[in-house]
Amino acid sequence: MKQSLSFLTAIGIIALCCATPLIGEENALTAEQKAQGWILLFDGTSLKGWHATTQTGHSSASGHKTGGRWVIENGAIIGSQDIPGNGGILLTDELFGDFEVSLEMNNDFGPDSGLFLRCDEKGTSYQAMIDYHADGNLMGFYGEGALGGKPHVFNFAFLKEPGQIKIAADNKGVKPVIPFPMSAEEWPKFWVHGQWNELRARIVGNPPHITTWIKGVVFMDWTETEKRHPDKGGIGLQVHGGGDFTKQFVRYRNIRVKRLEPLK
Repeated sequence: MKQSLSFLTAIGIIALCCATPLIGEENALTAEQKAQGWILLFDGTSLKGWHATTQTGHSSASGHKTGGRWVIENGAIIGSQDIPGNGGILLTDELFGDFEVSLEMNNDFGPDSGLFLRCDEKGTSYQAMIDYHADGNLMGFYGEGALGGKPHVFNFAFLKEPGQIKIAADNKGVKPVIPFPMSAEEWPKFWVHGQWNELRARIVGNPPHITTWIKGVVFMDWTETEKRHPDKGGIGLQVHGGGDFTKQFVRYRNIRVKRLEPLK
C-alpha cells in the first residue's frame, strides 16, 4: 500500500510539473524556455511582426476596414474597436503549422476576443475562444470564417460575471467533450479578474488535434475528423465586430510560440 501511494504521489508531481504555466520576466524568455524552443512573438514595445488584416467580417462597419485599433501600452498589446462595431484581427506576418502558443491575458469583462490558430487574411481559422463576457467561455474551440462555425465545442462552463461561472452538465442535450476541471466555487481563486492569467493552445496535424490550457490545466482536448483548412496560417488576436466596444479593451502580453514536429 505504501508503494502504491508513493507511486501515485510521484505521478502527481510529474503531472504538476508538466502542467506548470510559462512564468518569467515580462515579454522575455528564460534560458530554459529558449532551450525548450520557445520564441517571442511580441517584443513588448512595437507591433513588429504583426499586422491588422482588413479582410475579415469583423472589420466592416459601414465600409470602415481598418482591422480595429491595436496599440502598445505598458508592455502589452491593447485592442479595441476604433469606431463602434468595427473590430478586426491582429495577425502574425509569419505562418505556422504545428505549434504551441502561450500568452497572458488581462481583458475587460465585455469584449469578445479569441486566439486564432492557422488563421488566413480573411479570418478563417481554428479559434481558441476568449469570450470574456456574460454567457461566454474560455478556451473552447470555434471554426471561424469559412469553417462555418464548426467545430463549436466547449465544456459548458459559462461566465456570469468576472468572478463567477455556471457549469452545465449538458447544453440542449449535448454532453461536453471533457468535463470542466474544477468546481464553480474554485473558479474565482483560479481565475483572478483584473490580473494577468496565462492561456495556452496547441495545434498539431491536419486534421488537427487541438488542446487548450489555462494556467497549465487542460480545458479542452479535441480532434477534427477531416482536413478542412490549410496546414499553416498565422496566429491571431481578435476584437469582435458589432456593438460598441470602443471603450472596452483586450490586453495581451508574453506572447510566445514553440514550433512542433509534425505528427507521424
